[in-house]
Amino acid sequence: MMLAMYSGQIGLFASRDLLLFFIMWELELIPVYLLLSMWGGKKRLYSATKFILYTAGGSIFLLMGVLGVGLYGSTEPTLNFATLVNQSYPAALEIILYIGFFIAFAVKSPIIPLHTWLPDTHGEAHYSTCMLLAGILLKMGAYGLIRINMELLSHAHSIFSPWLVIVGTIQIIYAASTSLGQRNLKKRIAYSSVSHMGFILIGIGSINDTGLNGAILQIVSHGFIGAALFFLAGTSYDRIRLVYLDEMGGIAIPMPKIFTMFSSFSMASLALPGMSGFVAELIVFFGIITSQKYLLISKLGITFVMAIGMILTPIYLLSMLRQMFYGYKLFNAPNSYVFDSGPRELFVSIAIFIPVIGIGMYPDFVLSLSVDKVEVLLSNFVYR
Repeated sequence: MMLAMYSGQIGLFASRDLLLFFIMWELELIPVYLLLSMWGGKKRLYSATKFILYTAGGSIFLLMGVLGVGLYGSTEPTLNFATLVNQSYPAALEIILYIGFFIAFAVKSPIIPLHTWLPDTHGEAHYSTCMLLAGILLKMGAYGLIRINMELLSHAHSIFSPWLVIVGTIQIIYAASTSLGQRNLKKRIAYSSVSHMGFILIGIGSINDTGLNGAILQIVSHGFIGAALFFLAGTSYDRIRLVYLDEMGGIAIPMPKIFTMFSSFSMASLALPGMSGFVAELIVFFGIITSQKYLLISKLGITFVMAIGMILTPIYLLSMLRQMFYGYKLFNAPNSYVFDSGPRELFVSIAIFIPVIGIGMYPDFVLSLSVDKVEVLLSNFVYR
């Protein structure tokens, strides 16, 4: 099931054809549903049903968009990305297609208010499933926004981009505030994922080289950090059999290696300088400030709200660390095996941590791969 899920995700990113894109988008839902409904927590059937209803509902809009794009305008219907880039549409049709694709990607990304499946799914899924969900599945929606909404429907994107920026700023604040109130460890990390997706939206909505490169860097960065946080949450649960933060406490002493790695990835998530999260969010900041599309006062307002979100992020992450690892609470949980991280967990944690530090120190690792494509993509827009 894990391999089937992974195959669907990789197939989507590799597809050069809209039909293959849609097939892979759908293919990956089946293993996720089975992984969640068979190996999840107590509310796994509720979460699995909610997941499949939301994502399959979004897929209907994706299918209609794919058919609309493929069948319009040419004597011979085509779904090849390279051909569709040069195709133009009437303004009204382009806006309708854009909204259809956007709803599909908003469910998967997730973008508020279509995000409510994510905390339930993450709260009940096994942590190995959570790693692929947070690391890759959420990024499929952001990739779709760039590859289809920006590249194929550029005129509609320039109309809707201010709304993307507004939704992104609201999402950063809302999800960071909501995360602070979560007792469930995995739900708290899930809401942090929703918050970080806001920066990607702002980068995509800025319509300039810097902002879009920052969004792509944030996609890669959060893929590593989100997956690592869920992995460490799962390894902690394996030892102490507790998932609610107010029942935990004082576990830094028996588990110093897990504590060190958890703290390191939490720092990366709250954008500590020297790590990938900081570079990505900083480039998105510069992208929105230097964007030619927005007035100075609106750019200052957006930047101010983003800064508030970046202040809220340390609050919920540091309070999570304090509740889990600090204090003197002695937990008398049944079947608790309090032993520290073994070689397997250390290997996985370090393997994810190296690129987080590497991208933080030298972001050109990722940016050198995207910068030429971003320039070509933005050549369709009036605003550079």
